[in-house]
Amino acid sequence: MLTAITREVSASLAKGELTFRDRTPIDIDLARRQHQSYEGALISLGVRIDQLPANDAYPDAVFVEDVALVLDEIAVVTAPGAASRVGEAESMAHAVAKYRPVKHLSGPATLDGGDVVRIGKTLYVGLSSRTNQSGIDQLGALLSPLGYTVLAVDVAGALHLKTACTYAGRGVLLANPEWAATNIFRDVEVLRVDAAEPWGGSVLAIGDSLVMAASFPRTRAALEARGFTVLPVDLSELQKAEGGPTCLSIVFDAPSG
Repeated sequence: MLTAITREVSASLAKGELTFRDRTPIDIDLARRQHQSYEGALISLGVRIDQLPANDAYPDAVFVEDVALVLDEIAVVTAPGAASRVGEAESMAHAVAKYRPVKHLSGPATLDGGDVVRIGKTLYVGLSSRTNQSGIDQLGALLSPLGYTVLAVDVAGALHLKTACTYAGRGVLLANPEWAATNIFRDVEVLRVDAAEPWGGSVLAIGDSLVMAASFPRTRAALEARGFTVLPVDLSELQKAEGGPTCLSIVFDAPSG
């Protein structure tokens, strides 16, 4: 069944890495309630939650997506681009090992899962402040024998590729083209975020529905006008830490029972 690995919010969240947002106070209790609402949205869509405990030693640990990719055949524990996050890899390797054989990237590679947009057997990987060319090359060498194609996408102005664009399904890439080279994407229609909502390109597709931060109503309306069902979730406190709906979970099919 569809499963999501999540992790509870660290008490130290406000001390996490920031690259493109100014540091503002974070209400940890509210962040935890918002995270619970996010998990509730996934559960409402038929997703089983495998929740890991908070790890206060790692402020950004709630953003589990950056530390591992779970594909149909294997799981890949990444090499996070922020030094403060490297220590998250060991516990994540144990978590994903329950579901897939585990492979690891290694230095000099850096790669955050938030830079990976998967469309079928093609993985578009953002060349960003957190992911380098060595990381993209290692991932490509690892996955090519399994039939995957890995393509690099230049990212500028955003932390991760998935900050700039995500695949909504039905051949539609929701994107802020100012932040990523969307011309690299094959056989998709680019639906631009509303000009007033440059951060609105991140949605999590679950079946026929999209989980989206509630702070982008204009972009949500554009998606709904195209026939998408959108579940808005208030993520205000997690957004202050440069988080969004994709980075809070690792979603994949797992055997039931």
